[in-house]
Amino acid sequence: MNRRRFVSAGLIGLTAKSADRSIAGGFVNDAFPLGHKLRDKSPFAVPRQVVRIPVVIVGGGCAGLSAAWRLNKSGLRDFVLLEMESQIGGNARWGENEVSRYPWAAHYLPVANRESALVRELCTELGLLKDGVWEERHLCFSPQERLFLHGRWQEGVEPEIGATRMDHDQYKRFEMLMREFRASGQFSKPFEPAAPRSSALDTISIGDWLRQQKLDSPYLNWHVNYSCRDDYGSSLETTSAWAGIHEFASREPEEKGPLTWPEGNGWLVERLKERLARYLKSSSPVYRVSREGANKWKVWTEETAYIADAVIWAAPTFVASYVVEGAPRCNFQYSPWITANLTLDRLPERVGDVAWDNVIYDSPSLGYVTATHMNLQTVQRRSVWTYYWALVDKPPAEYRKLLLEKDWSYWRELILRDLAKAHPDIRQCVSRVDIMRLGHAMARPVPGFLNSPERQRWIRGEAGLYYANSDLSGFSIFEEAQYRGVQAADKVRGRLGTR
Repeated sequence: MNRRRFVSAGLIGLTAKSADRSIAGGFVNDAFPLGHKLRDKSPFAVPRQVVRIPVVIVGGGCAGLSAAWRLNKSGLRDFVLLEMESQIGGNARWGENEVSRYPWAAHYLPVANRESALVRELCTELGLLKDGVWEERHLCFSPQERLFLHGRWQEGVEPEIGATRMDHDQYKRFEMLMREFRASGQFSKPFEPAAPRSSALDTISIGDWLRQQKLDSPYLNWHVNYSCRDDYGSSLETTSAWAGIHEFASREPEEKGPLTWPEGNGWLVERLKERLARYLKSSSPVYRVSREGANKWKVWTEETAYIADAVIWAAPTFVASYVVEGAPRCNFQYSPWITANLTLDRLPERVGDVAWDNVIYDSPSLGYVTATHMNLQTVQRRSVWTYYWALVDKPPAEYRKLLLEKDWSYWRELILRDLAKAHPDIRQCVSRVDIMRLGHAMARPVPGFLNSPERQRWIRGEAGLYYANSDLSGFSIFEEAQYRGVQAADKVRGRLGTR
């Protein structure tokens, strides 16, 4: 069953199939009721107190934490970070059960090259990089990735089983083009410092670019499409060619890593929380940001109203349209996602050598990562698999509606049916499936996004109000979130005269 038929079957009206064993679970981390309350401008309680403070950071994801990290290191210690959720971390949140810790979204950090100076600075501080050498125990163990193709597993996610000479010729030509792009110096992480002011590649999709280059290998096109879905939550036809190329051209030819942990990038979040704990306030949704006099801002929560000289908005940019006084409507296109954590009481039969990242060819999903992969135990009878699905085959609004309409059992069945293609006995192995719905998981770098006046307007911000979420990059990765947070923090330091 191909991807389109698989999804269509679900959308027509999938009925829950009775499993051979009872499977527990439910939806977790649902934030949409509060999000819809903000969208609809529903009433909130009047703050009980007013606090004057130089800086307020709104949003406790990696961008907000990076802004706090920068302010703290610079000696600016009088600020607060407000996070809507009960758990700090945003897309790097994590969970834990009796088997293992596991990620809910972001699950790795690429080994940073010399261009990623901020990442290297943080990694040195956290003991991941010592005297220019990466700590081996944090680098992903082998096997790192595999692909289920034509009924069996192969090492790596570039399709090899059944690949023809034409496929291999196009693989080589594609890699040659990526080397040329890499050598241009315009594709780096973070991308903004090196990116051109304008690029014809941003005016077309990566699908258009592949056709222009006469790169029509089904295997190659699948591989590039998979990368776009994985990194941007978008498809060949909805991803800017500049962004699609960036995914490949920004990689080092002989890249080590990545760095990963059972809880994914939750490991980074926990280390930052340890250093920044005194500034962090979770379960503190901001429902209004308004001007206060000529040059200050008022940040409203139900407990406290903060009068600040500067505000860093590190929450998703589209939310600012509903909260920040005078903010324009945000027209970024956001991708809906499903992620799930499956608790396995035993591994499937004929599972093979389970990799950290396991992908099924022509699946609507992105496969799963194995939370126990970094476990040093020689024998692992139980595991947790984190399953990822970027919903890209229909308009985002249709999928957001479906996320709200369909119950947990509907999505559980889609997930189990997908995994059964590689693991026919998966139902006999799984005891629990917890699912997280993300209606606006990340902003898509659609054609025209890089050079859009709207993106530039949000990056400029206003006097004393600076936007910092990674959606300003269109790449929901740690390097971009950190860069945006640090940039906003430096603007605040300049405003306050603390450079």
